[in-house]
Amino acid sequence: MADTASPTHYCEGAAQLLLGPGFFRPQSRPSRDAGVLLSRWLTRDRPGRVLDVMAGCGIRALRYGLEGRAQEVWANDADLDRLPLLKGNLQPLQNGRLEISARTAQHLLADCLMQQRRFDLLDLDAFGCPTALVPLALEALEFGGVLYLASTDGRSPTGHDRPAAIRSLGAAARAHPSSWELALRLQLAVVAKAAWAMGRGIRPLFSFSEGRTFRTAIQLLRRPAPREEEQLGLWAYCHRCAEQSQQSLLRLRRWPGCGCGDDPAAPLAISGPLWLGPLQDPQVLGELLQEAQSLPKESLVPASRRLLEGLQADDGLPVTCWPVDALAKRLGSGPPRLDALIGCLRAEGFEAKRSGVMSAQFRSNAPFSRVVELASALNR
Repeated sequence: MADTASPTHYCEGAAQLLLGPGFFRPQSRPSRDAGVLLSRWLTRDRPGRVLDVMAGCGIRALRYGLEGRAQEVWANDADLDRLPLLKGNLQPLQNGRLEISARTAQHLLADCLMQQRRFDLLDLDAFGCPTALVPLALEALEFGGVLYLASTDGRSPTGHDRPAAIRSLGAAARAHPSSWELALRLQLAVVAKAAWAMGRGIRPLFSFSEGRTFRTAIQLLRRPAPREEEQLGLWAYCHRCAEQSQQSLLRLRRWPGCGCGDDPAAPLAISGPLWLGPLQDPQVLGELLQEAQSLPKESLVPASRRLLEGLQADDGLPVTCWPVDALAKRLGSGPPRLDALIGCLRAEGFEAKRSGVMSAQFRSNAPFSRVVELASALNR
């Protein structure tokens, strides 16, 4: 992380610029690399128009223009004092269609609605929770365009501030062992509900976090897919037996018994409404990785490639996900090799895979009691 008091030269991909004063995280490089590939993917057969709503020093806008094939770039930041730095850094894009402004996100997006201006990629790298901006951001997208959304609110959606989750997300967020996944699914639900209210549909392309920021890339569709509304539901977790279950709001009934049986005192924590559908589109992620082959090596660092490959191997289903540490706690010893456990679960007909969202986690539709039994047998 850098919070520089004086301009600092920085190079990333094809971009060379001054960071200047303000918040900047070199550790967020994988998210910027993914954004470049997303822009290239969107502009394969049409001119690309990108709106960077909270541009900061302009690094993402600059890379969209230099590497992302965007023919029209609009970079905005609400800090008027940062405008000279932003203009200087985006000088290499002056030969194209470039706009630079210093307006609040709300005013900018409201004007886009009034002027009916729409974009192929809208990058909203927000501070805190961006819920209030989501409806206007969707209005500024073309059909088939992508909202690349980030939230730095780590407490509300991970169950550490329940009142704030109600206020900002309109949802219950309870402590959960797969907290990053919980946060991403709550964020996707916010976008889905806003899109459905407009009569539109969504398609999550990829979702990830490094623990500080939660990022989702969501394609706006002209209409919802058949039965898309079934993907909104609740996620239950028993803090005693570690069993998990989900229910769609369309089919909401009493919760089935967990590993505690019919014990009415079972400490069941229920979160939602949240997105129960896939988190990733493996085909799109494969196409993004293919786009990377046409870029210089410096445009995609190894950490970015590993992230995208991990997400490609995990579409986010089934929803139920456990950390290996929780399994080790149940066993009272070290966990078995994860690949061996996944193989045993699949041999019994269950779905099982490594999580691409959180390391050292796996997802499966098997009852947790059976997971523990197989893990114990492997340890013997």
